[in-house]
Amino acid sequence: MRLNSVLAYGAVLASLSIVATGCKKEAQQQQQQVPELAVMTVQATDATMDTSYPTTLEGENDIQIRPQATGFLTRVCVQEGQHVNKGQALFEIDKVQLQAAVDQAQAAVAVAQANVNTAQTNANNNKMLYDKQIIGAPAYQTSADALNAAKAQLQQAQANLTAARKNLSYAVVTAPASGVIGAIDIKEGSLVSPSTLLTVLSNNADMQASFSFTQNELLELTQNGARSIQQTIAAMPPVKLQLPNGEIYGQQGRIVSISGVLDASTRSVTAKAIFPNPDGLLHSGNTGKVLIPTTYQNIMMIPQNATYTSQDMRFAFVVNDSNMVHAVPVTVSKQDDGQSFIVTEGLKPGERVVIEGVGISVQEGMTIKPKK
Repeated sequence: MRLNSVLAYGAVLASLSIVATGCKKEAQQQQQQVPELAVMTVQATDATMDTSYPTTLEGENDIQIRPQATGFLTRVCVQEGQHVNKGQALFEIDKVQLQAAVDQAQAAVAVAQANVNTAQTNANNNKMLYDKQIIGAPAYQTSADALNAAKAQLQQAQANLTAARKNLSYAVVTAPASGVIGAIDIKEGSLVSPSTLLTVLSNNADMQASFSFTQNELLELTQNGARSIQQTIAAMPPVKLQLPNGEIYGQQGRIVSISGVLDASTRSVTAKAIFPNPDGLLHSGNTGKVLIPTTYQNIMMIPQNATYTSQDMRFAFVVNDSNMVHAVPVTVSKQDDGQSFIVTEGLKPGERVVIEGVGISVQEGMTIKPKK
């Protein structure tokens, strides 16, 4: 009997141990099921937020390079993307025909000068004969008119020589300003004329970034028309340029113009910003974003990934004192920097919001383990 009692007592203890172990594992499992998610405490703060506007860059002065003479292209003196100085040779055109035109014009000047000399001699002789009344006035006037005609022909020949020499100088196409050479599609040996586009020279010491404001943005900038466009431009802060790779360009720019006329199709106005380009990093045709900063005071900001939308409403998950989450509707400003929202309604300073897993794993009423 005593042995049976001992065995029974042992069985009871084993059962209790199994139950205790099972309860402990269940508690651990429940604890493990509580997700650990990042939260943040909402605070009122001052912040500067950038609004981005897509842009395409252009040189301050993009110059189309065309020859001013017709001929065969004999030499391309530069390469695409090369920086050149004002007056530097860019292209050379065959000089043979142009030089022949100069030689011909010089010969014509010589002939015209000889004609003037002959006419001058005749006029002088006729003048003496006229003074002695050997010939009449009409004969003298004829020789004087012949002299004037010869002089006019000489002037015309001299003008043709000047033009021929000018055309010869056009055989070397030079840079009208300093800048960067664009695409060169023409090849050596090609016949070129004043209608031929050789390349585009971009004067890129400063780069223009064109972008657009909506009519509502323009009204906001001008305080609903309370200040002029010029006053608006003068009051605008320096702007930044975001490059296509996401990096911020090292030189700040300034807005120099805002069109006062709305585009009929887009209901927007064109604005231009100027960015210094001392190292030639920027090129015509580059794309990017103009970033215009706006400073806000006493606002609440949360990451954009801390919100989700449902039925055209935006929500955030607030964590209560029991670490339980509840979805609350929030209203955010239309202006954002692509990373954060300015919350205008729905949250109070000191509240905690979930900033991880929102819209993916966070559910209404679930309990979480907050982490910073």
